[in-house]
Amino acid sequence: MSKWIRQTHRWLSVAFTLAVIANIVAMFQKSDATWIGFLALVPLIPLLFTGLYMFVQPYVARSRQAS
Repeated sequence: MSKWIRQTHRWLSVAFTLAVIANIVAMFQKSDATWIGFLALVPLIPLLFTGLYMFVQPYVARSRQAS
């Protein structure tokens, strides 16, 4: 499961990066498409949860070894 979460996190980061680039391009073109700004939130929310999972994982493993 950990491998799957890491791979998902990587692909979500690629999607987030592309959404941010699209947002910057839209800002330079003075486009009034506010939905592009919210586009980055779609991968950002699951990216937060997968990142938190990977952050906590070593601490949980240490506490299991100590028990």
